[in-house]
Amino acid sequence: MRIERSRALTAWCVAATFVTSVMAGDPGAKRYEANWNSLDSRPTPAWWSDAKFGIFIHWGVYSVPSFAPKGEYAEWYWERIGRPGNPDPASKDASIRRETRAFHQRVYGKDFPYADFAPQFRAEFFDAEQWADVLQRSGAKYVVLVSKHHDGFALWPSRQADDAWGRPWNAVDVGPKRDLVGELSAAVRRHHMEMGFYFSLYEWFNPMWVDRKFDAYVERHMIPQFKDLVTRYSPSVIFADGEWELPSEQWRATELLAWLFNDSPVAANVVVNDRWGRETRHVHGGYYTTEYGAGLPGATHPWEENRGIGHSYGYNRNESLEDYASGPKLLLTLIDTVSRGGNLLLNIGPTADGRIPVVMQERLAFLGAWLATNGEAIYGTRTFRDGAQWTVGRRQEVDTSTNYRARYDVEALTLHPAPGDARKEILFTRKGDVLFAILPVYPDGELTIRDLKLRKGARVSMLGTGGTSVPWRQRGKNVVISSPRLPSAESGGVRAFKIDGIEPN
Repeated sequence: MRIERSRALTAWCVAATFVTSVMAGDPGAKRYEANWNSLDSRPTPAWWSDAKFGIFIHWGVYSVPSFAPKGEYAEWYWERIGRPGNPDPASKDASIRRETRAFHQRVYGKDFPYADFAPQFRAEFFDAEQWADVLQRSGAKYVVLVSKHHDGFALWPSRQADDAWGRPWNAVDVGPKRDLVGELSAAVRRHHMEMGFYFSLYEWFNPMWVDRKFDAYVERHMIPQFKDLVTRYSPSVIFADGEWELPSEQWRATELLAWLFNDSPVAANVVVNDRWGRETRHVHGGYYTTEYGAGLPGATHPWEENRGIGHSYGYNRNESLEDYASGPKLLLTLIDTVSRGGNLLLNIGPTADGRIPVVMQERLAFLGAWLATNGEAIYGTRTFRDGAQWTVGRRQEVDTSTNYRARYDVEALTLHPAPGDARKEILFTRKGDVLFAILPVYPDGELTIRDLKLRKGARVSMLGTGGTSVPWRQRGKNVVISSPRLPSAESGGVRAFKIDGIEPN
């Protein structure tokens, strides 16, 4: 009996030590210093690199007016109507502001302040379990909710938000009267996904910011608010934004990240992006970000492309069906991104009353159906060569030098190249000596994979067909696969071959 009690006490102590180390930062783990050399040496946790697919959620007070000119961001509504002064009248920015202000004056009146939208952000249909179910069935492995955008409105009971604005400016005290961050976080985790948060470092019209008291804003508002969010909800991802206004030194970013990696409740597991100062994108951070971009070449550093199903991140009532990407296009975007070593963070913009628009649910369901059958070729994979085999022709050049709005037409690259251009006929992913060959266009007859050597006894199968072997042969330096004839009802769509037994390069 004493032995059993001793064992139980030992087990309890081990468990308590583990919990304490997780909650307070493991004292035995490496300590990171508050400088970029040290912080950048921290490996990006493997769960994120294995996950490949996440869902971004932009939802807040801006979801009430839910308006932007086509091709623009509705979550920037307050900035468009509230920024004093006028830019160059011929500039694109001036055109965006004129259209947004005209809408606001016509619908709400010239003297209607943005703050009066907050009580109308009621989220009366918001059901965290239903949202989490939709997101899980999309095949996503993590969720990133905008906890606070540049308007400063917090989706959790943030005391710092109320103090800074001198009025209730959070979702528990005004509008929904609910802790939206807490409810969704709990539901997402019950559905076995990782939960993360977008957090804007700056706020357009915060009184301290407007008065240019930047150091006071960082010290008294941004840092304590960030720490409150992290300690309350233990996020697995932090997507910082709004960093371009100050250098990372003035944001005290290295100090904040050292706390996050050493002493926060999520020190071992959290993943962070590269938006921590005007000089940090694609230079510092756990993963680099592109936004409506082409991603990054190769896989020299973890990276993530983020974009919406429609163009706007926040829900935009001004968008029509043709402004939404089709399910097949989103699927190709996911596969192409993963084949080049990236993750895809796909955005949805719920309505102010708490609904995920049906068209967005349909697109997510389309992705989830494909991933349910073919997810083995996506999750946990790594790159193979440059990620693709091209047809004969002129390779299309893409701009991977920018992080924002680079031209990248995945359908032109994989389905409909211009005359004389090559296309990606195979997109590759890899797990050890298993290669996945993903086909945007299913081949008629044989499929030749160039410069590939298979071991004797290697096995080829098609995902989604019960694992039945597919005939193949080695023809010199190439592998030739006999593509199974598919029923006409299944001949369209993206298919994937699993090739088990490739020789090392």
